[in-house]
Amino acid sequence: MFTDPSYLGQIVVMTAPMIGNYGINPEDVESDRPRVAGVVVRELAATPSNWRSTGTLLDWLASAKVPLISDVDTRQLTRHIRSKGAMRGVLALGEKPSDAISAALAASPSMDGLDLASAATIANAYGEGPKDAKHHVVAFDFGMKRNILRLFVQHGCRVTVVPAATSAAETRALKPDGVFLSNGPGDPAAVGYAIDTIRTLADGKLPIFGICLGHQLLGLAMGGETVKLPYGHRGGNHPVRDLATGQVLITSQNHGFAVRGETSGVPGAKSLEVTHLNLNDGTVEGIKHTEYPIFAVQYHPEASPGPHDAQGHFQQFLQALDTK
Repeated sequence: MFTDPSYLGQIVVMTAPMIGNYGINPEDVESDRPRVAGVVVRELAATPSNWRSTGTLLDWLASAKVPLISDVDTRQLTRHIRSKGAMRGVLALGEKPSDAISAALAASPSMDGLDLASAATIANAYGEGPKDAKHHVVAFDFGMKRNILRLFVQHGCRVTVVPAATSAAETRALKPDGVFLSNGPGDPAAVGYAIDTIRTLADGKLPIFGICLGHQLLGLAMGGETVKLPYGHRGGNHPVRDLATGQVLITSQNHGFAVRGETSGVPGAKSLEVTHLNLNDGTVEGIKHTEYPIFAVQYHPEASPGPHDAQGHFQQFLQALDTK
C-alpha cells in the first residue's frame, strides 16, 4: 500500500491496530519508494518479527521523509472519515494548528480536477520480459504497480512501459499486440491527454485492457463520465458481481472515483456495456466494448499479496491477443 503509486499524495489511516510487525523487504514493494504523504497508526511495532524482514517500517519511511504518527485512535478517525468523506489533512507538531499550518491546509489542492498521473508516471520508456516472447504489450504507466509487470512476464509477454503522455502514433510505432492501461492516482477527468490517446487507439485494431485509473480513462474516452465517491473504495475485501456468470469476486480496491453507470449501461457511451458491479454500493466495477476486444475493471486483479479471485482477467486479455 505504501509503495502503490495510486496513493501518491495521500495520508493513509491504517485500521489494523498494530502496524509494522512484518517489517519491510524489497521483494514486496510495488514501486521504487514510498508514495504516501503520511501514515497514521494506532500502535507501531518497533521490532519486526517476520523472517523476510530487512528493516523496520519506521526507519524505511523516515529515510524517504514520510511522516508517521502513532497512538492515534484510528477507529474514531476512521468513523469520522466514513461519515464526512475523504478530506485534506496535515500532520504537524504541536497541541493545535498554528496559523501557518492552517494556511498550508487551506492551500493544499483538492483531488477534484487534479492530474496526479503526470507526477506518478515514468520519465522514459523501458522494457520487461524476453525479446522472443509470444506477445508484445505496450503498458501506459499512470502510476503502475510492479506486480502487473510480473504477471505479464509470467504469462509469456514482453512489455514496453511508456509514459502517461505517450501519443497514439508513438504507441502504434512500437508495433504492440495489445495495449494495457494501468492504475494511478488523481482525478481521471483531468488526464485529458490520455483520454484523447485512448479514444484514438480504441478503433478495434488492438486489444485494450485497463485497471483502476485505466478503467476510468477508458470510460471517459468512450463518452462516459466519472464521479467522485464520498470516501472511495479501499482495502482487500470488496465483493464484486460478474454480471455474465453471477459469480462474486472478492477484490482489492483503491480508488476515489468511479465510472457513472448501472446494469443498463454507461450514459453517453453506447459502445460500452457494464460487466461488473460493486455489491456494497452498486457502482460500476467493469466495462467492455460491445464490438471490439476492449475491456477494463475498477479493482486490482494483480493484487499482491491478494486476493487473487480476479487474476483471470489477465488470461482474458491474453486470449484477445491470441485471436488478434
